[in-house]
Amino acid sequence: MRDFDGAAPAPTGPAYVGRTDGPAVFDYLIVGAGFAGSVLAERLAAGLDKRVLLIDRRPHIGGNAYDHHDDAGVLIHRYGPHIFHTNSQPVADYLSRFTKWRPYEHRVLAHVDGQLVPIPINRTTVNQLYGLALDEAGVAEFLKSRAEPVADVRTSEDVVVGAVGRELYEKFFRGYTRKQWGLDPSDLDKAVTARVPTRTNDDDRYFGDSFQNMPLHGYTRMFENMLDHPNITIRLGVDFRDVVKDARYRNLIFTGPVDEYFEYRFGKLPYRSLTFRHETVDQEWFQPVAVVNYPGEEVPHTRITEYKHLTGQTNPRTSLTYEYPSAEGDPYYPIPRAENAALYRKYQELADATPNVHFVGRLATYRYYNMDQVVAQALALYTRIAKAEGAVAEGARGISGIGAASPAAPSSAPVHSRREAS
Repeated sequence: MRDFDGAAPAPTGPAYVGRTDGPAVFDYLIVGAGFAGSVLAERLAAGLDKRVLLIDRRPHIGGNAYDHHDDAGVLIHRYGPHIFHTNSQPVADYLSRFTKWRPYEHRVLAHVDGQLVPIPINRTTVNQLYGLALDEAGVAEFLKSRAEPVADVRTSEDVVVGAVGRELYEKFFRGYTRKQWGLDPSDLDKAVTARVPTRTNDDDRYFGDSFQNMPLHGYTRMFENMLDHPNITIRLGVDFRDVVKDARYRNLIFTGPVDEYFEYRFGKLPYRSLTFRHETVDQEWFQPVAVVNYPGEEVPHTRITEYKHLTGQTNPRTSLTYEYPSAEGDPYYPIPRAENAALYRKYQELADATPNVHFVGRLATYRYYNMDQVVAQALALYTRIAKAEGAVAEGARGISGIGAASPAAPSSAPVHSRREAS
């Protein structure tokens, strides 16, 4: 069964120096027990019969998707709401090995002009804000009349102003973006706001994906099931730089910040962080949907989450999370600017030149991935590893790495005993 080692964090060491005596105990050391690390640990252990040491500096598995029951008995997400959605049926099928699902379509309201209105902007939003009764064609004409097309769309401001005009941009996007990113939308890449659609019908779902569900018993239970394999050893509350002093392993999978791995050789990659205020209130419900956004800069938080909408729990009390973006703290969001992408490319060149080390996940590849995209990336890496070892990942359709693979011969890769390519 799994070996959960809840050791306290050790003092940070200056280098990655491991033991060279004796054979490798582990085929893979995986740093980070979130989606990327856990999926790869499961696949390598179950699909290739590899011995895996999975570590995380936090005292729990699941990464930012970690959830737990609070003192009121409500299942909450410690690091803010995580809503699972995907258009990849193979990704959904893979995760379904480890959880049953609760159907859930995410809906978000925005607190604007003293009202709660749907976001993304749709027909209801326009009619409610302006006291109108427009049909779909009328909403399309309304938005067209207010749009200010931009010839060369480069920034987040360009995207929104070009689609809905400056007034709606000011009401819904500018303040929220300034709080979330610490930058004006005119200074951010167009990809930030391009993720949010504008609709002329009454569709008030935040996502349009074909598969929208929440793990029935929560993300943590799903991760526990995923990692329940005798080939997987888990150590929590430990730092990578300390573990490698003594751990013996042949290959490394790193899901943490790529600049941290290379000791910030070219400087730190910029991230936005988050802080959370969790509270329980003595009422059954607090708000009509799981998430209410607060775009206005008159309040410091960006949104409030009420988890019972996500989980379907019944409880006479309800638990909330207030979310506050910040410049300091754990890295959450890579900041999409051209100069940051250029800096990452320097680290990417180092990563590509580092033997027997794979970099995977949002932090290791400096990209803003959704959960399903991280799962897909991990499964694709697994397939490449399996093929390189002469095994075949069977049963994958639409995405690589989902089927079981025949155990490969023991790897001849050297035991890691020093910091590589750094």
